[in-house]
Amino acid sequence: MAQGGQEVSNKVLTAANAVSFARLCLIPVYLVLLLGGHDLAATLVFALAAATDFLDGQIARRTHTVTKLGQLLDPAVDRLLMITGVLGVFLVGRLPLWVILVVLLRDGLMLAGGSWLLSRHRIRIPVVYAGKVATTLLFVGFAGLLLDWPLVPGLGWCDAAWLPGFTSTPVGWGIWFVYAGLLLALGTTAHYVAAAWRALRDAKGAEGEAAHG
Repeated sequence: MAQGGQEVSNKVLTAANAVSFARLCLIPVYLVLLLGGHDLAATLVFALAAATDFLDGQIARRTHTVTKLGQLLDPAVDRLLMITGVLGVFLVGRLPLWVILVVLLRDGLMLAGGSWLLSRHRIRIPVVYAGKVATTLLFVGFAGLLLDWPLVPGLGWCDAAWLPGFTSTPVGWGIWFVYAGLLLALGTTAHYVAAAWRALRDAKGAEGEAAHG
């Protein structure tokens, strides 16, 4: 099977998969440190896991070791890191509930929808570059809010406590990366839904033609 001109193999032990697995192992470490009150250490671990977001995919493509496991593991680790990251920032009281809900609902939709398409119709929607950028913006924002330094002045546009950064209260600089990441993430979600719909329609059309052929 080929993707983007490269053969997709069934290998498990590759350098790219090792990076993805290492990133996966950092997630519980981050949570343990955060819940133990070690904010700086938790921020560093989260930043390390987030900063290597592009690494596993790049290694797989440059070494021509794209694998079926990697195609599943890489986005799954991103989603899990996103979910635990946003929950962590919420637990330390630096994000409003609505941001948590948007991120969780969006990532839940991506995980459930992707799994259903793959298991029922063998359809895999390729990750787009804009989605990776959105994920990176959110990761940077979460790390900035975990660090909570330096604080920047709020815009003072409203008094709504659920819109940090738009009030006059000083806020962690990471909130602006979170807002930018959310907007881009919602846009890429619309792209993925449209792509999934087209792929599903084409697959059903092909099944219908085969049945009548």
